[in-house]
Amino acid sequence: MAIRQLPDRGNSMETFQEILGQKMTEALDASGLPQAGAVTPATDARFGDYQSNAALILGKQLGENPRAIAQRILDAYDLWDLCDPPTIAGAGFINFTLRSETIAAHTGDLLRDERLGVEKAATPKRIVIDFGSPNVAKPMHVGHIRSTVLGDALARIASFLGHEVIRDNHIGDWGTQFGMVIYGWKHLLDRAALERDPIAELVRIYKETNEKATSDPKVREAVREELVKLQAGDPENFSIWKETVDLSLKEFERAYQVLDIHYDIQRGESFYNDRLPTVVERLLKSGIAEVSEGAVCVFFRDIPELGEKPAIIRKSDGGFNYTTTDIATVDYRIQDLKADTVWLVVGAPQILHFKQIIAIARREGYTADFRHVTFGSILGEDRKLMKTRSGENVPLRDLLDEAVQRARKIIEEKNPDLSESEKVDIAQKVGIGAVKYYDLSQYRMTDYIFSWDRMLSFQGNTAPYLQNAYVRIRSIFRKAAVAVPLWGALDGANPAKITLITPEEKSLALKLSQFAEVVPSMLNDFRPNLLANYLYELANAFHSFYEACPVLKSEEPARSSRLGLCELSARVLAKGLDLLGINVPEKM
Repeated sequence: MAIRQLPDRGNSMETFQEILGQKMTEALDASGLPQAGAVTPATDARFGDYQSNAALILGKQLGENPRAIAQRILDAYDLWDLCDPPTIAGAGFINFTLRSETIAAHTGDLLRDERLGVEKAATPKRIVIDFGSPNVAKPMHVGHIRSTVLGDALARIASFLGHEVIRDNHIGDWGTQFGMVIYGWKHLLDRAALERDPIAELVRIYKETNEKATSDPKVREAVREELVKLQAGDPENFSIWKETVDLSLKEFERAYQVLDIHYDIQRGESFYNDRLPTVVERLLKSGIAEVSEGAVCVFFRDIPELGEKPAIIRKSDGGFNYTTTDIATVDYRIQDLKADTVWLVVGAPQILHFKQIIAIARREGYTADFRHVTFGSILGEDRKLMKTRSGENVPLRDLLDEAVQRARKIIEEKNPDLSESEKVDIAQKVGIGAVKYYDLSQYRMTDYIFSWDRMLSFQGNTAPYLQNAYVRIRSIFRKAAVAVPLWGALDGANPAKITLITPEEKSLALKLSQFAEVVPSMLNDFRPNLLANYLYELANAFHSFYEACPVLKSEEPARSSRLGLCELSARVLAKGLDLLGINVPEKM
């Protein structure tokens, strides 16, 4: 086994996982073995820092003893001066334990790196992310949380990794419901109520119109006529529709400001109306679509998973639908926005629909990477979809207000001496952060039960616990006798050397080094929960370090080294939470 000095890696900030993985690839080649397995962080720190199951996989493939294969690999493994001699455990796992000096040197590099070791993508993409997508004339409700915060987190992560991201809010601002809204506007509208609470009044007139239309054929026909007039461009109906859209967008923007979410473009369904006839004509001409029983349809006879159900792109009465709109949306995103990647952060009930849309795009020759990023539901304590006592969807505005109010009550109990402005700021960051983190810390396909007590707890895997860890670190620097900048290297251009003496110091430093391994992995299967889990483990590692290792009371050089670990911990916690769309307070 050859052991040499770890070479100078220049400006590269390769992770330990990348280095060990590359050396594993070389060892397998040198041993005449096929590539197999991967190097991953160890599941149990008692056995090392990283491990590989390559020998187990190859043993099964080749019908040989995995431990013997593991030894062959290690005989060819070129480790430099990176880690202690690897060990073979169990049936054939290869375990690696990094040397403290190796981790310390890398941690010092991270202190001088504004990106915290995270390299930008080698091949940046131009990504359109479709998320949020509320409907005009309807309130945003609790069900909008998942798409909105998941899409925002993916956008933040992709941007940090160097991709060009276009955040698109594909608003539902067209369709048959506007016949109801316009009729209600003309016959039932209370202007004073509209000024007080626009969305509530729009919902009221829609519901009353719907009730009337259900029982009165004349009203039902009048509603249909109002819709036809809108679609034909009637000035009065268009003006009502435009005011409805504007009022709704203002309401949506209030929620986005509270959530600290922004969009680069907001393209409602109406934006694509003039493109729909061309879509149908093009698909008919190419033979992708055909006329069936008076409607224009696309069949998927060669794709068994899509079944016998066709995608209707023009109804028998000549009208278009949201399938036609989504095909036009694909055209716009690829041809106009020049996207090579499209992520659709839309709920699981739309799986079949988007499989059809993507299949049509493929038939038309589009080669962009389309991904439908699905997610589960938010449930109430009864394990059913979260509703109010009256059976309505819980308004998002009410939920966010309650989150801030509950957070403020907790903050006032913990720190009553805070100023009013501090209480407002901290309650906002803690309350909204708790809602976001509770959602993002779940695997996206999991249905979860909404619980105020769990999400606002200062114990366990919650935003308040992580924010509190950050605040504890900030308090260390406020107490420090020397000025140590939180966002810069220690002592300016000559940072203190990191030395790792205790197991807690090494464990914390190793966890800090793994931030750069976790961030890129989240986009593999769109899993921000991996980052949430990492940050929780980091906070735990910091608290163990803080309890075992005095910082300000320790002697030099340990004092400066430990301040460096605190510095880096604060930066990683803040950046990691920022990638999830969560702000950190300076006090709590």
